[in-house]
Amino acid sequence: MISKKLITLGTLAATVLVLGACNSDSNDTKASSSDSKTEATSTSSSMDAVSSASVSDKPEVLEKALGEDGNWIVAATADVTFDSDVTVAGEFHDKGDSSADIYRKLALYAQDADRKVTAEYTMTVPELVVESENFNIVNGTVKGNILVKANGFVLNGAKVEGNVTFEKEEYKTSATLDKEDAEVTGDITVQ
Repeated sequence: MISKKLITLGTLAATVLVLGACNSDSNDTKASSSDSKTEATSTSSSMDAVSSASVSDKPEVLEKALGEDGNWIVAATADVTFDSDVTVAGEFHDKGDSSADIYRKLALYAQDADRKVTAEYTMTVPELVVESENFNIVNGTVKGNILVKANGFVLNGAKVEGNVTFEKEEYKTSATLDKEDAEVTGDITVQ
């Protein structure tokens, strides 16, 4: 009789241990699953932010963001200086939406919640080479020359302290260099 009770008690204890272990694994799996979802959501949100805009005061970050594998909008958060030429390349669409118009923006300013410009920044570069169609420099100052090799170049409230040279007459004709009182202090020519 005692051996039957010990066997029953042993079986019950083993069952409790097995069920407890299963329950623990299940909770760990749920926690891992939840953590994975949170991590995926965080990564996804982070990736969306990265793919939709690049915001920095570091020349190497901005240069990469303006490149072929960069972003549709690039924003400086302070004055920035490049030691070598920077090329704006690749085809991008407004707000990163491939069904939207081809558009690319360099924002050299900060704004408040009401979209009022609160600061403007200067990009100093030997030459900014524009190969992206419909590239728009908004506010701030570019100290250096700009070579335009694409249609639809726009200066919107921006100042260029240097020359703007167009590779073809077609590019010059399609450009807007005086939107919102934008100005070029140097020569505007066609190669």
